[in-house]
Amino acid sequence: MAAEVKEIETNKTSGTGAEGQQEENQLLVVFKKPFEFEGVVYKDVDLSGLENISARDMIAANKIMERSGTVNVIPEMSLEYACIISSKATGKPVEFFQSLPPKEALKIKNRVTSFLYGED
Repeated sequence: MAAEVKEIETNKTSGTGAEGQQEENQLLVVFKKPFEFEGVVYKDVDLSGLENISARDMIAANKIMERSGTVNVIPEMSLEYACIISSKATGKPVEFFQSLPPKEALKIKNRVTSFLYGED
C-alpha cells in the first residue's frame, strides 16, 4: 500500500505599502526542487519563527551539540547548530533539516547565520 504524499508550500509574502507590490519574505527558503520528508513534499520552509527564538533556545542548541560530542568555537556558524535552531523556529523535527540535500541545507545555514549576525 503506497503512502499518500501531501504537498506543502508556504510561499508567504508581505506587501510593501501603497504601491501594493509584493516583497519576498527574507526568511522563506525556497528549495530548487521539492523535498520529501515523512510522506510530505515541501517546496520551501519558512524560518520567520527565528524572530521568536530566545537566548535560552540558543543555549539549548549549544548543549545539544555538546552532548553529541561536537565542539565548536563559534557554534552558531555550524550546519548542525543551524539545523537545531531551524527546528526550534519552525517546529519541524531536526531530522527534517538534517535530511535536506547539501545545497538546501547550506541555504538554511546561511539564512540562519545571516539572521543571527545581520544588522537591524
